[in-house]
Amino acid sequence: MHKYIIIGPQGSGKGTQAQVLAKTFDFVHISIGDIFRWNMTHHTKLAARVTRIMNEGRLVPDEIVEEVVRQRLEQHDWNFGFVLDGFPRTRVQAEYLFENWNLDKAIYLDIPEDIVFRRVMSRVAEGKGGGFTKRLDDNPEALKIRLREFHDKTRPLLALFDQKGMLVTVDGNQTVEGVFESIVDKLGLPAAVKAG
Repeated sequence: MHKYIIIGPQGSGKGTQAQVLAKTFDFVHISIGDIFRWNMTHHTKLAARVTRIMNEGRLVPDEIVEEVVRQRLEQHDWNFGFVLDGFPRTRVQAEYLFENWNLDKAIYLDIPEDIVFRRVMSRVAEGKGGGFTKRLDDNPEALKIRLREFHDKTRPLLALFDQKGMLVTVDGNQTVEGVFESIVDKLGLPAAVKAG
């Protein structure tokens, strides 16, 4: 059983890498953003709760996100393992995961801010959004703030994973194939299926 977390700033390609890992090794890609988007589209009770919180200008609290993660992981449809994308975002969320599931590794896609900046801005220009809310703030200044917030929140997380011997850092500034091969190497997954 392989249980991985994938972490990276917006535009780092973590969703793509999670999908390729899942497809290649028959893992399940669990995207928290996708789960929230599905709920929003289908106007569920969860969506109503989240919308009310966001309309009040508050962040979705840990307990709601934890509940979503717990319900998803308890489906146990991940026979060979999973790649969790979009959670945890805080140390409290990470502690929650440790208490409930034995995780193997946290994959961090390390990528220079100027590259992230270029990728996200070109994606915005092409009309491709991101996140589970409409990003009305996809402009250079807002992106700088989001990246700063990401790094401020992620540093303690990475330190925690490193302390537990779980952290795998990969150079995210490569081709999709290059990043994937680096992940496969560092996780010690079978090299024979790299090309898959």
